[in-house]
Amino acid sequence: MQPMTLALTGDVMLGRLVDESVIRNHALPPETVWGDVCPLLLGADLLLINLECVISDRGREWRPDSKAFHFRADPRAIEVLRAAEIDGVTLANNHVLDYGPEALRDCLERLDAAGIQHTGAGTTLAQALEPMYLATSSGTVTVIGLTDNEPEWEATDRTAGVHFIRYGTGGLIEPYRERLSRLIRSARQRAQLVILSAHVGPNWGSPSRAMQALAHDLIDLGADLYWGHSNHTPQGIELYRHRAILYAAGDFVDDYAVDPAERNDLSFLFVAELEQGRVAQIRLVPVAIDEFRVRLAKGTERTFLERTMERKCAAFGTPVRWRQGQGTILV
Repeated sequence: MQPMTLALTGDVMLGRLVDESVIRNHALPPETVWGDVCPLLLGADLLLINLECVISDRGREWRPDSKAFHFRADPRAIEVLRAAEIDGVTLANNHVLDYGPEALRDCLERLDAAGIQHTGAGTTLAQALEPMYLATSSGTVTVIGLTDNEPEWEATDRTAGVHFIRYGTGGLIEPYRERLSRLIRSARQRAQLVILSAHVGPNWGSPSRAMQALAHDLIDLGADLYWGHSNHTPQGIELYRHRAILYAAGDFVDDYAVDPAERNDLSFLFVAELEQGRVAQIRLVPVAIDEFRVRLAKGTERTFLERTMERKCAAFGTPVRWRQGQGTILV
């Protein structure tokens, strides 16, 4: 595999106010959502996001009386994804079935029609488990999506849902461990780089012992990179067996209320630089959510991100080198 860049984001939620104010405002071009970060997204050889909503104009709210938030974006959101030339989206999360199987099926069809690959959810268990294979001039990258959210959404042979897993302080619990082992082995036969996309854990707080055990287990099973999300703020990066574990990439685009201490409106674009079939280093590009779109962070925002990320990485013994407003982690 020749040198190339792989850009990863945290949660991209295009529903609610993002949908109303930006996506369905046809006076604004689709790339508006990506702000001045768009050139960096377009410059990556591969770009992957966690899509924290369903893209459809169909379906009904899953459980409006008990589930607090339901996220759905207008079909024009497909143009928003295409404007950034997004190669693939992970769908194993707690919002992809907010509007039921009909909306999920519609979303999958729209992604397919746009040539945007996906993993982690499907109309059957087989489709939810299917990795996405991204062919590049330097080799094939594969991504497997999974989540521990919404157990009732676990896909079966007959019902739509997500690639759901269970784990504890010892890592994956059977039969999920054996299934992931088979998936990773199969992916390895077709790809030079295997990425595990994990939407796991709570919205806040540092990674638990069980989450760390899960990440280690997946690396032990053969994954080259662990790409976590679900937490609203970016968490520390651990280097384990010469592989990088991104415990949580934070929020990238949304309309959420901002916690003044946690600053969930601040995160990073994570750019993995691949050399000789492995992740050689990860660049951290500070970003901020502003008016329902993302932009490059500045001033005190960057200072906050540098200090908090350096502290969180230090908990795993991972040094971060900061230069010209960006961080670098050597793997």
